[in-house]
Amino acid sequence: MPAPLGALAALFVLAAGAAGAAPVCLPDQAILSAPAGREVARFHVEIADDAEERAQGLMGREHLPTASGMLFVYPDEEPVAFWMRNTLIPLDMLFIDAAGRIVSIHSNAVPLDETPIPSSAPAQFVLEINGGLARRMRLEPGMVLSHPAIDPSRAAIPCG
Repeated sequence: MPAPLGALAALFVLAAGAAGAAPVCLPDQAILSAPAGREVARFHVEIADDAEERAQGLMGREHLPTASGMLFVYPDEEPVAFWMRNTLIPLDMLFIDAAGRIVSIHSNAVPLDETPIPSSAPAQFVLEINGGLARRMRLEPGMVLSHPAIDPSRAAIPCG
């Protein structure tokens, strides 16, 4: 096979293998994929995994870089509700179950609004990103989060 065709064939094989490969997860990255496993978004995240960090959240922040967010991690899947007290920027909230599936999305939460924003189903994780970004990126319920905080035995798309 001529060299250019051989290289093209090798790229095809690598791409085909990568499409079904488990994502390589890092603690500071949240990877969102379509249910079939195709990666659709990756965010640099801060982790809020204890009561104090979850209570503080993104309060007082005047800016959040576009590809960044905060991942709230709860010990168990449970009904959760958030508010925007002392939060200065609009946020999208992605409520995520123990398997990593997005169960609901609240778009453009209003800064400083103390009205509770509940998930439509129990969640173990909540990913907060810039307001309006979920819609622009076409993120939707059913998509899957991959992150080391998700128990691999329960993960819809476990980390590799």
